Amino acid sequence: MEQGYGIMGMPGVGFFGLLVIGFLAGYVAEKTMNREHGFLTNILVGIAGSFVGGTLAGLVGISFYGFLGNLVVAILGAILILWIFGRSESRRTR
Repeated sequence: MEQGYGIMGMPGVGFFGLLVIGFLAGYVAEKTMNREHGFLTNILVGIAGSFVGGTLAGLVGISFYGFLGNLVVAILGAILILWIFGRSESRRTR
């Protein structure tokens, strides 16, 4: 049976899980990409990364579920967002 989830949730975790995964994903992406962000920015980047990563995983046909699956997908999405943002920022300074 497929579990539904709202706009402020992820499959297998609730709203609080969304915030925890967002912070962890944002923190890992920040350290991986050698950036310095604050607590709130890490949460926002991680949450945005979870939506980007989840969408891309769905398009590719990769299924994920639960805390660990969402965390991995969110980390990859957050790294992708920071990479794209870093490339666009470097083009602006030229």
